[in-house]
Amino acid sequence: MSVSRQPAPRPRVRGTERSLTRRAELIAIGRRLFADTSYDALSMDDIARQANVAKGLIYYYFHSKRGYYLAIIEDSVADLVTFAASGTDRPPVDRVHRTIDGYLRYAEHNQAAYRTIVSGGVGFDTEVQAVRDRVREAIVATIAEGAYGPVDAIGPVARMGLLSWVCSVEGATLAWIDRPELPRDVMAELLVKTLGGALRAIEELDPARPAPEPARRDT
Repeated sequence: MSVSRQPAPRPRVRGTERSLTRRAELIAIGRRLFADTSYDALSMDDIARQANVAKGLIYYYFHSKRGYYLAIIEDSVADLVTFAASGTDRPPVDRVHRTIDGYLRYAEHNQAAYRTIVSGGVGFDTEVQAVRDRVREAIVATIAEGAYGPVDAIGPVARMGLLSWVCSVEGATLAWIDRPELPRDVMAELLVKTLGGALRAIEELDPARPAPEPARRDT
């Protein structure tokens, strides 16, 4: 009895790789287009023309303008979150300075995206809020580890104190990119000093979380 031989299925890895590469290229283009341009200021026709691609290609990968923009926001802040969580081999004070300087650099060079993340974005979008919350949690975790060392839980007082500081940083950074009267290094040092005040306040309310020595000296 003859058995018909079925052709082996073709591997789909290459197509997937091409799709991922093409999607990443479109996100990179979108990051440049939206770096200093608000969501409402660019239509899909504008985006397709400036990106030199067919509009249907953007719809194919992202389904809508909103989907495209959210993918760009996600990709943009991934750099910031990764940066905030890195540098664990550095002394705590260096980590704090590095994290804050990187945060300000991101806001300075991605102003429209930063305003969207912090202010709520497209119609106070819950997905954008979720991105913002992840950034906040990453910064809180990085600062907490730098201040207190590796801990499973920093406690409600320390978490709320650091979260309050992060929220104040967001507001101050929005004002700074609107009116950059201070050089970035001065702005970063100011934020470091206000962090020292937050750490000392946490210590007063929760003695189990003593402020690091630099914070006690108000560096």
